[in-house]
Amino acid sequence: MYRLLYRMVLRRVPAEAAHLAAFALIRVFGSVARVPGAAWLLGRWLGPRDPALRVRALGLEFPGPLGLAAGFDKDARGTRGLAALGFGFVEVGTVTARAQPGNPRPRMFRLTADRALVNRMGFNNAGAAAAAARLARARGGPPVGVNIGKSRAAPDADAAADYAASARAVAAVAGYVVVNVSSPNTPGLRDLQAANRLRPVLVAVRAALDAAVPGRRVPLLVKIAPDLADADVDAVADLALELGLDGIIATNTTVSRDGLASPAAEVAAAGAGGLSGPPLRARALEVLTRLHARAGDRLVLIAAGGIETPDDAWERLRAGATLVPAYPGVVYGGPLWPRRMHAGLARRMKADFS
Repeated sequence: MYRLLYRMVLRRVPAEAAHLAAFALIRVFGSVARVPGAAWLLGRWLGPRDPALRVRALGLEFPGPLGLAAGFDKDARGTRGLAALGFGFVEVGTVTARAQPGNPRPRMFRLTADRALVNRMGFNNAGAAAAAARLARARGGPPVGVNIGKSRAAPDADAAADYAASARAVAAVAGYVVVNVSSPNTPGLRDLQAANRLRPVLVAVRAALDAAVPGRRVPLLVKIAPDLADADVDAVADLALELGLDGIIATNTTVSRDGLASPAAEVAAAGAGGLSGPPLRARALEVLTRLHARAGDRLVLIAAGGIETPDDAWERLRAGATLVPAYPGVVYGGPLWPRRMHAGLARRMKADFS
């Protein structure tokens, strides 16, 4: 039914408008989930129930390894509804210390032949403090991570302080915090992935988290781009180990347009921005495999990029990932996609371990 709806209606609606409409319905769904007994019923229907799916990582309990990646719920407005759809966790953001409108529209596009998305949103959000207030009101359910980025108005010299301000704002309500230095849509942001520039950012964020919540260690991760050279991937892994980070998310979107099935004119019309979806699968797996070879089990590795089927998710888990967030999968797969993914993943686990 969803595929027919997508083919006949949704694909004809501008991508960002369709996203906003779907997100409004998800928020309504979240309100329904607050009715006494409804959350239990929805969990039985949509949520991951198989004990084989449960994950303990980062000091948290995840009902399933499939989560929703950052970018879908930028302002932490729909975590209840998204959890009710059956995701094992939700990562909100990217949020910044200062509210900002993001890039001009249009700034989100579909490449349907590749089941991919291109976005150049530019960290549009109402600010880290506003997101934190919403998360405080929506406590409960599976873990919620918060992805933080640099405010566009903050000079590069103030990047560490800007990230630290966001970290302080969300520390008390975040299941974990992710430092995003890998979006291609904020000028100069990816330069912060160089180890010498990343170090002060991570040190400042770690200190801010510890000071804001002295009674709890808030897990800290960094999210890297698939476009990093292998040597730079190794350098980030070494830095994460040196600084005692909890993990790395591999990977963010890519600026590459190689190997696409979509017509060249359609790709050109989408323009610049980060591409996500199946075309990212091979490189994202390469980066994950390299990180695991470098760090082993000393870091929690979260694998994103091109996860569309239970087999994709299982491949990442076998390659060293602990959790597998995704985003385009739900756009093209519909609201029952998380349920199908977890059910298929449970079958794969049992088949491989039987």
